[in-house]
Amino acid sequence: MKTILATLLAGAALLAAPVANAQRHRPTPDERLAKLLAGRVAGKPVDCISLSMTGSSQVVDGKAIVYTVGNTLYVNEPRGGADQLDGNSILVTNTFGAQLCSIDIVRLIDRNSFFPRGFLSLGEFVPYTRPKKSN
Repeated sequence: MKTILATLLAGAALLAAPVANAQRHRPTPDERLAKLLAGRVAGKPVDCISLSMTGSSQVVDGKAIVYTVGNTLYVNEPRGGADQLDGNSILVTNTFGAQLCSIDIVRLIDRNSFFPRGFLSLGEFVPYTRPKKSN
């Protein structure tokens, strides 16, 4: 009886090990952002980016919004409300003109319930580009 119990406990421990290991190595927001920006160099921050040139945006949970404009990634770390950012949020931005600027407010809507989740105030946009290859 003790042998069967010991075998069952050992088997349960082996099954739980991959789950515990996967949870232990969950990347932090800083690590996820660093992975997105790998091989790129930061430029001088700007206050606004062109909405018509923006191809897509990606949320880094609890950290930032990354906007793709051509081959450049613009990282915006909000001045307030970044802790509410997650992949389950719909970003709703009311802009004045054709640009998204650091003075704009982004409302967050829950993707499943469509209820408001809060808002955040944007910060400066830091451009990240790939370095030019030297000949």
